Amino acid sequence: LSRRYRSSKFRHVYGKPASKEKCYDCVPITCSVHDNHFCAVNPHFIAVVTECAGGGAFLVIPIHQTGKLDPHYPRVCGHRGNVLDIKWSPFDDFVIASCSEDVKIWDIPKHLLTRNITSARKELLGHARRVGLIEWHPTASNIIFSTGYDYKIMIWNLDTKEPVIQNPVKTISCHRDVILSMSFNTDGSLLATACRDRKIRLVDPRSGVILQEDLDGSSGLLFPFYDSDTHMLYVVSKGDGNIRYYEISTEKPYLNYLMEYRSHLPQKGIGIMPKRGLDVSACEIFRFYKLIPGKSLIEPVSMIVPRQSESYQEDIYPMTAGAQPALTAQEWLNGINKGQACPVLVSLRPGSEILNSLPQFPEKEPSPLSTESNWYQGSTERTAMKEIQKQSGIQEKRGQKKVEERSQGDRQMQLSNGFDLFECPPPKTENEVWLWESMWAWGENYIQLAKCANFRCFVWA
Repeated sequence: LSRRYRSSKFRHVYGKPASKEKCYDCVPITCSVHDNHFCAVNPHFIAVVTECAGGGAFLVIPIHQTGKLDPHYPRVCGHRGNVLDIKWSPFDDFVIASCSEDVKIWDIPKHLLTRNITSARKELLGHARRVGLIEWHPTASNIIFSTGYDYKIMIWNLDTKEPVIQNPVKTISCHRDVILSMSFNTDGSLLATACRDRKIRLVDPRSGVILQEDLDGSSGLLFPFYDSDTHMLYVVSKGDGNIRYYEISTEKPYLNYLMEYRSHLPQKGIGIMPKRGLDVSACEIFRFYKLIPGKSLIEPVSMIVPRQSESYQEDIYPMTAGAQPALTAQEWLNGINKGQACPVLVSLRPGSEILNSLPQFPEKEPSPLSTESNWYQGSTERTAMKEIQKQSGIQEKRGQKKVEERSQGDRQMQLSNGFDLFECPPPKTENEVWLWESMWAWGENYIQLAKCANFRCFVWA
């Protein structure tokens, strides 16, 4: 990669770890050797897979409840085996999916948990072996994908009254080994998978059309996260404490190294905050939650663009995907794609109205199985509006931060990253060179593959 100077508004982005009191301490993070993130985050909660005797469980902690966790803090439990993956619904911040030997959908109460949640809203039974991955559809409500050690991908429609669903709306059986990762393109019309058989498959989940490509055979595990708003790629390595980040451009060399956030605390898993949960008053453009099992700690790390102005920085916050689905489950199943299926975009400017994370389609029927989900029965538009106003008020207060605080964070930039700001080193290994070259191999408006060793997700145009 070229070392010549590039003008970029993100050239000086730096990583800022949270102070001790703003971390989550005494968290019994899972010791599972399964390769996954083990953490899911939204603007209200952080969920983390935990060690638990006698079955699988995970914790759901209010996002602002930092500090030491009560050792008797309630859990979400109900799986017989270890929980292998958890994912928040992109359109309802109080609904989460988990998988183990099956898939369960849980309602999380708005108030603090006072006892364990053991009854799920829905159970999805169909895989012959344990389920390793789950992914919500990015634009259609109530559609979730699961894949298991039976090598199958199952598509589920949750828009039904039945508490137990035994028949997926579609099963994809084109894989011949364990699926390592799944990722959608922007409108959810294509699904990319990486398989242990060293094949990448691009699947139209409704027509079954498949493309495939050989993977490289190197070992190691990297988690890439692509931010389509800023065109930045963050690369997190399991077992390492560092986060490297790059900027993608339409001109050679296409992928430009920016900086590396360095930490001596290795992460076992990681979660990321959706854009609508960021602190825009601090010019925060990305936020990680590092799981550090050696210290029973979850450490937030914010990626900051250094700016002196207190005003809203519109150039670094374009319209972004909000919490409102573009399609109903049935519309997506009926084949609607492209323009109608594009994400519903919102502004992150404080006071913007469309930040509601409650369902936009007809409300779900309350499940008789759940004893903890009575909060949902009384939800009204007025409650939703109060929540929006509360969040807006918090953002407006944050907007009053002093320039001196921002400047102090900027002065820590070089120390936090451990780099001279103007250093721009090339890739250090052959695998990294392969990554940069393959980023654009699929064409400008098609899948942009981020693949080095066993990458766990993909970068889409």
